[in-house]
Amino acid sequence: MANVILVVGEVADGALVPLTGEMLGAARRLAGSSGHSVASALIGAGVEAKAQECIALGADQVFVVDDGALAEYNSDAYLQAMLKIAGEAAPAIILFGQTDLGRDLAPRLAFRLGTGVIMDTVELGMEGDRLLGTRPAYGGNARAVNVVRGNPQIATVRAKSQDAPAPDGSHQGQVTKVAAAIDAGAVRIKVTDRKGISAEGIRLEDADVVVSGGRGMGGPENFAVIDELAKALGGAVGASRAVCDLGWRPVSEQVGLTGKVVSPTLYIAVAISGASQHMAGCSGSKNIVAINKDADANIFKAARFGIVEDFSKVMRPLIEAIKKEKGG
Repeated sequence: MANVILVVGEVADGALVPLTGEMLGAARRLAGSSGHSVASALIGAGVEAKAQECIALGADQVFVVDDGALAEYNSDAYLQAMLKIAGEAAPAIILFGQTDLGRDLAPRLAFRLGTGVIMDTVELGMEGDRLLGTRPAYGGNARAVNVVRGNPQIATVRAKSQDAPAPDGSHQGQVTKVAAAIDAGAVRIKVTDRKGISAEGIRLEDADVVVSGGRGMGGPENFAVIDELAKALGGAVGASRAVCDLGWRPVSEQVGLTGKVVSPTLYIAVAISGASQHMAGCSGSKNIVAINKDADANIFKAARFGIVEDFSKVMRPLIEAIKKEKGG
């Protein structure tokens, strides 16, 4: 295998997804200790325009599959494109984001290449020529270090678990175009409809601050204070699975094992008990603040700071104090 670490980048709404920069930063750090070079892969329609951004973020080479047929993600079509890129790049390591694309495509690619994949890593290191991927286990209560014995070694990386480098416009790199040549007969999946969910402000996965509410909020009308606190902190709104199952908040806001995994600097859990399924989605947060009237709630075991009180008595004074501090 060539000494190449390949980062599979993503473009959304015409912009490079921040996680791409974070993975390129991680790849450069790994390369510094292992002697690898860093490459990036971009697949989609109109993605070639983002190749120079990947180079500025540390890629020595960018493999681009740019084709109108790849405008929408399709597992079968994207797998064909990734197999072509893997054939040209011959990477030793391939990094995907722990995103909808990465969760779906990384295991498919690993199977086709006869290797393994480490999912949802929060730390990356090298031991000789082997990638060490640390991932949460047992609902976030422990961390396991995994190794892929096959080649290439594949891993998905959780958003905000790595530090993105500052763009360097002087960094030079090569852009290599790879023909899509998608075999339509091998594309068994057909997208018949797509429903978008309108959302204001920052995406939940990219937010540095997340304020989440649980079933203890009592009803959808009480989420107004969650929205207000998130807005005051410049963050995003999340919710527990129970809340989304009840229809109080959209499924796009669900944090947890079957929802979105977030790793913000600050995670405020309001009226959330802290079940293992929910903690699996937020255990990577740098600071967890819990507000719950039940002193025995599991959430306090993971929280750095906790307030044992009914949220209705806490939220309004907290919001006003934050607004005052921010001069609002």
